Parts: sequence; C-alpha cells; structure tokens
Amino acid sequence: MQEPFVLYLTWAHLVAAVVALGLGIFQLLKDPKGDQAHKFRGRIWVGLMLIVTLPSFWMRSLENGSFSWIHGLSIWVLFCLVMAIWSIRKGNVRRHAAFMAGTLIGMALAGLFALLPGRFISEVLGYALP
Repeated sequence: MQEPFVLYLTWAHLVAAVVALGLGIFQLLKDPKGDQAHKFRGRIWVGLMLIVTLPSFWMRSLENGSFSWIHGLSIWVLFCLVMAIWSIRKGNVRRHAAFMAGTLIGMALAGLFALLPGRFISEVLGYALP
C-alpha cells in the first residue's frame, strides 16, 4: 500500500491526465487555432500536464522505490512542453503544433501502459493482479 502523500499525488496525476487527454483532443480538433480561446485552453492544458508530470517523480512502484523508464517519459514531456511554449513565442507554429501533438500522443500511450494489470489504475478499476 502506498503512503497517503503518494496516494494523493497518484489521484491528482490520474484525474489531471484524464482531463488533459480530453482537453488535448478537443484542442487538437478545434478550429480556429491561435485565437484567445485556444491560448486560454492551451495554458490550462499545460498546467494539467504539469500536474500529470511532476507527481510522477514520487510514484515509484514499478521499480520498488527506484525510478523507471516512465520517469524518462516524464522528463521528455517536460522538455516538450518547454519546447512547445518556446516555439510559439518565437513564432514557429509548426514546431509548436508538433511538440503539442507529440506530447498528447505520448500521454495517450502512457495512459495505455497505466491500464496494465498491477498498476494503480487496475486496483481502482478492480482488475488488479492478486
């Protein structure tokens, strides 16, 4: 069983990930891009992604308390968020879009891995391994 602090972080991570996935898909499909509403939703999405990413460094159940390959993904997501923001501020819309879309796809793939039996979500949804 996880300590309460890590359990709260895990729940924040999970809820933020689900909301960020939905908002990210909406943002990707919604036109027009670049208007005030798009920028506002984008700021919210980046904030959600920080809530998804930062707590992951305290969640270390995969490797019995050590960092795992998933933490490398968290570092990559942080890098991509910085690059996306930097790109749009420099006026490079194409690179901004690529980093944002790549981050969204990576989050969706990480979510699929999170559904594997033995992970926290499998306990929540009731299909955990004994």
